[in-house]
Amino acid sequence: MALRKIGKLSQKSSVLFLCDMQEKFRNNIAHFPEIVSVAARMLQAAQVLDIPVVVTEQYPKGLGPTVPELGAQDLRKYSKTCFSMLTPQVEEALNAIPDLRSVLLCGIETQACIMSTSLDLLEKGLDVHIVADACSSRSQVDRLLAFARMKQSGAFLTTSEGAILQLARDAAHPRFKELQKIIKDPAADSGLLPFLRGPLLG
Repeated sequence: MALRKIGKLSQKSSVLFLCDMQEKFRNNIAHFPEIVSVAARMLQAAQVLDIPVVVTEQYPKGLGPTVPELGAQDLRKYSKTCFSMLTPQVEEALNAIPDLRSVLLCGIETQACIMSTSLDLLEKGLDVHIVADACSSRSQVDRLLAFARMKQSGAFLTTSEGAILQLARDAAHPRFKELQKIIKDPAADSGLLPFLRGPLLG
């Protein structure tokens, strides 16, 4: 019998994906400032833990650059027009990461680029961890059903704090005090509470 995937996260075998948090989406995506704030703390934690980060931009000529408050100014941006983040250039970057097993996924829109990316990564045999408080859409119906759809396909739903603590694993981690500062205050409320009685947890 095949061992059921349980979705354990490891600092040494994970990568963080930050999807399309761009200027033109600022006024259209529900809870956009909160989504960016939560994704920014995931980025801070990844930098503390030396976890590779992939940042994409959807047609930046028309949709603008990544918003500055994400804190990704010094990171390479992978431009795309397809919905999936898994472009040839991103695949090349992933192939250079030894022992890659898990992808943490943040960004927009949940039913489009997040779901397409998730399904492509799952098809490649990678564990996908959707940081639910760092993913949103214009429509909250689309957001909710996309979470349910990705869960049906085998993705794991988590929160930013849950993911960061899983990556650290131990309060004795040499950089835990830095992580503690990142999660000292609760993550910004990105509107998930109304979903918790529905298919998100079912």
